[in-house]
Amino acid sequence: MPSSPLRVAVVCMSNMNRSMEALSILMKKGFSIRSFGMGSLVRFPRLAPKEPVAYDFSTSYKMMHKDFSCKDRKYYKGNGVLHILGRNERIKPHPERFQECRDPFNVIFTCAENVYDRVVADMCARDQETCQPVHVINVDIEDTLELSTLGSLSICELCQGLQPVEDMEGSLAVLLQAEKEKTGSNFLHTVCFY
Repeated sequence: MPSSPLRVAVVCMSNMNRSMEALSILMKKGFSIRSFGMGSLVRFPRLAPKEPVAYDFSTSYKMMHKDFSCKDRKYYKGNGVLHILGRNERIKPHPERFQECRDPFNVIFTCAENVYDRVVADMCARDQETCQPVHVINVDIEDTLELSTLGSLSICELCQGLQPVEDMEGSLAVLLQAEKEKTGSNFLHTVCFY
């Protein structure tokens, strides 16, 4: 059994749906987890073609919820945005950007290949100080309420499999293969260093 708990990060583009659903599920299971976005702004579906909806990462989930309720409560309740924001504001105050975090993790899960590419590029651009390894794993999750839950459960299963092992490197390939056989999903995986 490892001497310290598994430290996990989950990253999507806006720290809104997929990464927050995973945060919610893994927190309930007792994991040490944080969630992040990788974009420059927090972006949402548009109400009209000329009305982009984007916020700075420092904007609170509560403020976004209030703003969407004022814009068109019925529309944003119907498409799940108000539900997502309600869940998010119960978990943490506002979205966070991965690029601004310097905390070390054992595993970083990404929710889309373009996010995986950005996280790996960001990690490779950082100064390596401790040479502590971090496994970056992409679990492709479509950005819908239902699929974010299914993808988060897959991340949770991987974390449950990794938590008790001493040799993460050796165990990870077996766990990813088992999850691939179960879900039919392909996973991207690389090791970066702090």
